[in-house]
Amino acid sequence: MTTTAPDLEKLRELDDGTRRAWMEYTERLRDLAGEEYELAESDSWSELQRELEHLERRRASLMQSATA
Repeated sequence: MTTTAPDLEKLRELDDGTRRAWMEYTERLRDLAGEEYELAESDSWSELQRELEHLERRRASLMQSATA
């Protein structure tokens, strides 16, 4: 499998997207405590999981097209 420069750049962008998703999750919960944290954490976790799944699908698609 040969990965081209644009493919490598797209992979880096996906890695950046993963880091951003985790940072956003952390930021949403940073100053919360108790019940406020509990309520926000569930929604934030679901949103994080959706974003990570989206990024993984894009990564898999990129890798699949690189091997085709």
